[in-house]
Amino acid sequence: MPEGHTIHRLAADYRERFGGRSVRVSSPQGKFADSAALLDGTVLERTEAHGKHLFLGFAGFPGGEWVHIHLGLFGKVNFGDAPAPPATDTVRLRLANPDAYVDLRGPTTCALITDAEKQAIHERLGPDPLRADADPGRAWKRISRSRTTVAALLMDQKIVAGVGNVYRAEVLFRHGIDPYRAGKDLTPGEWDAIWADLAMLMREGVRLNRIDTVRPEHTPEAMGRPPRVDDHGGEVYVYRRAHQPCHICTAEIRTAELAARNLFWCPECQQS
Repeated sequence: MPEGHTIHRLAADYRERFGGRSVRVSSPQGKFADSAALLDGTVLERTEAHGKHLFLGFAGFPGGEWVHIHLGLFGKVNFGDAPAPPATDTVRLRLANPDAYVDLRGPTTCALITDAEKQAIHERLGPDPLRADADPGRAWKRISRSRTTVAALLMDQKIVAGVGNVYRAEVLFRHGIDPYRAGKDLTPGEWDAIWADLAMLMREGVRLNRIDTVRPEHTPEAMGRPPRVDDHGGEVYVYRRAHQPCHICTAEIRTAELAARNLFWCPECQQS
């Protein structure tokens, strides 16, 4: 499932290619056909992301009309230059203008919602490190009272929105925190540092369109080691490096299932 930086990048890409212009809207698959017909020919006015939720706002509707998209595990978004090829019947939503097109396939959610419905989604999500309106104190109130592991809390979208398996593993390594520590055992200073680091790493993820979490002194060039080879790209400390030596201490990276996802950590570097 894409992490939050990917959704913010998609919001920017939709805005850059289609924002402020009328768009042709269609649903070749048919599952979004009625809503697509309402939106066809309208102007894409705004795009927004909150955690793993993408919102496309269209002008001309008194109650506000937004396409709410959640990619889930299988959703894909593909941008292309005009002329658009014939759409296959797997395309849930296509936007097109004279210069470009974008196809959405396989999302968990693609629905037309009102302003009020959109606001309800925001209210049930935790603060997003990439949003200007994010309040990390909201997350801290819940984390500081919880006996749940910090690794599980970081994956709870109701507590922190947008953090996925890669960022949770990497940020805990970067701060030397045992992923099995209870949230209530974190200090305010540790939480502030984690939040600031997440915001920085995720902003870089938006900029580079990939996840890189190693510090300059630990890059392959600096350490004289081979670069990482992985479908996800990017240089990391522990994510999907089970049984490999830690870049810092050479201890074997461990893995276990936690919160229905595979957790990765270094037993030597993450003892606090």
